[in-house]
Amino acid sequence: MNPGVATLDPAVDPYRDHVRGPVGAPVTLVEYGDFQCPYCGDAYPVVRDLAERFGDSLRFVFRHMPLDDLHPRAHAAALAAEAAGAQGAFWEMHDRLFEHQRELSDEDLRAHAEALGLDVSRFEADLADPALAERVAADFRSGAGSGVPSTPRFFVNDVIHLGSASFPELAEAIEAQLAVVG
Repeated sequence: MNPGVATLDPAVDPYRDHVRGPVGAPVTLVEYGDFQCPYCGDAYPVVRDLAERFGDSLRFVFRHMPLDDLHPRAHAAALAAEAAGAQGAFWEMHDRLFEHQRELSDEDLRAHAEALGLDVSRFEADLADPALAERVAADFRSGAGSGVPSTPRFFVNDVIHLGSASFPELAEAIEAQLAVVG
């Protein structure tokens, strides 16, 4: 690691973090994101394309960093993703929220839960669960402690990616890590 370069803290924990892709993949891409952030919305298809390109060599982790001062519905959307996760549908809600970024009112979040076939009564009860709010807060603290200045911010194998969230730049960073880990 380079001194002065921000590193991920804490490290990825497959039992705690939301992980998409093989747990033992040689490269891990972590995103600190905000469901209402337009730049995160732009990064969403980039991440999907990276997963397709790198297949089993890449695992993706999403951590919440709702920037409430800029995006007043981001925190509610993060809680909705966690409430869906309590029913085993975190990634389905993650995708739906990014695909419907302008639909984040309380009524919209309920409609997203219905569209995903979730138990809506349980979903609504879980939205008020302090443990889910703490999970979102812990992700936010982790991002702040890892030197995340804004969203989206990516880490490639625990080192902050200071380039853009474009496909070419992230692919280059992933390829560099694959070359290192052999």
